[in-house]
This record gives sequence, C-alpha cells and structure tokens, in this order.
Amino acid sequence: MTLHQGDCVTLTSDEHTYQVISVDDSHDRCWLRRWPLSRQGSEVFEISLQQVRASRPHRP
Repeated sequence: MTLHQGDCVTLTSDEHTYQVISVDDSHDRCWLRRWPLSRQGSEVFEISLQQVRASRPHRP
C-alpha cells in the first residue's frame, strides 16, 4: 500500500478515520491525526505502517 500526505486511513485497532500527515517509508512509520478535525485541532501521532489500512482519499 502506498500512502500520500492527505490520504484518509483507518487503523487495524479501530474504525475511526485518520488523515496522513507524513510518511517515512525508510523507517516504516507515518504520522496521523484524527479526521475530521475538531475545533480544538487534532493531535498528531506516529504509528507503524503495518497498523494502517487504506480508507479513502482526502477530499476537501
């Protein structure tokens, strides 16, 4: 699976939607935030690419 900045994904551990902020293929990691954004913003977190499933492309 190829991820790009702005893609929407889910995690193997839950069904919430997350937006890809950045991808580090060489270290098998990516940074995500919960989507849609809350008024207070959404915290960014790092996770292994093995824990991510493609959901749908981000459409503003």
